[in-house]
Amino acid sequence: MSVKRIIPCLDVDDGKVVKGIKFEGIKEVGDPVELAKKYCADGADELAFLDIGASVKSRATLIEVVKKTAKEVSVPFCVGGGIRSVEDASAVIEAGVSKVSVCSSALVRPQLLRELADAFGSKSVMLAIDAKKVADIDGSLGSNEPCGSLEPRWNAFSKGGKEDSGVDAIEWAVRAVELGAGEIMVNSIDADGTCEGYDIELTRRIASAVSVPVIASGGAGTLEQIAEVLLNTNADAALVASLLHFEKTTVTEIKKYLENKGINVRR
Repeated sequence: MSVKRIIPCLDVDDGKVVKGIKFEGIKEVGDPVELAKKYCADGADELAFLDIGASVKSRATLIEVVKKTAKEVSVPFCVGGGIRSVEDASAVIEAGVSKVSVCSSALVRPQLLRELADAFGSKSVMLAIDAKKVADIDGSLGSNEPCGSLEPRWNAFSKGGKEDSGVDAIEWAVRAVELGAGEIMVNSIDADGTCEGYDIELTRRIASAVSVPVIASGGAGTLEQIAEVLLNTNADAALVASLLHFEKTTVTEIKKYLENKGINVRR
């Protein structure tokens, strides 16, 4: 039985950890270095550091904050935001992280995934997919899909969830792995920050379509919801933010609950 990972997520803008709902209403919640230390000490398997302003505002990842954070953690550490080239990724990796995450830049230029994989190895390359449902099985949600479509559809969005790429999220995941992505983070825009649970169907479909580890992201509001996504999909890990930032639970409590549900976690 595979070991499931719990990954606290630090969304950072202007050097501070922030959180919003569906990528809107962003509010400051803390210092990235202090929160990283806290979550690592509490048993986090990995940490995700996402500079959410980098792609939107066209600025480089906050390297100094990354360096300070990397010095304080002893677990694998992934950084994303504003990485548009091998040179950008190299600067982040030299700052002390173990893998990089790309989202908008890979949608613009998919070949970037191959370049990163060639330079650092697939295990150091994560594709983040900010996905939003654009058509339900009845063709609703105002999409261009024909009414009566037999399948729901999620598109991959770029620029912090603001622009619809028109690319099917599941097809994009499959292509990204072919190009060299060694891990996929599935972030549901519809669920993000709502604390109403992960998008189980989206996560299940992507995790079933690719052969690399998949991280479920967006919507964790209860311990039950974390267990649900790990039990009912092939996801290898769950990303958690609001539950931890607002001190509704701890990594230790999450893992204890999952163990009681028969889910294999690292203690």
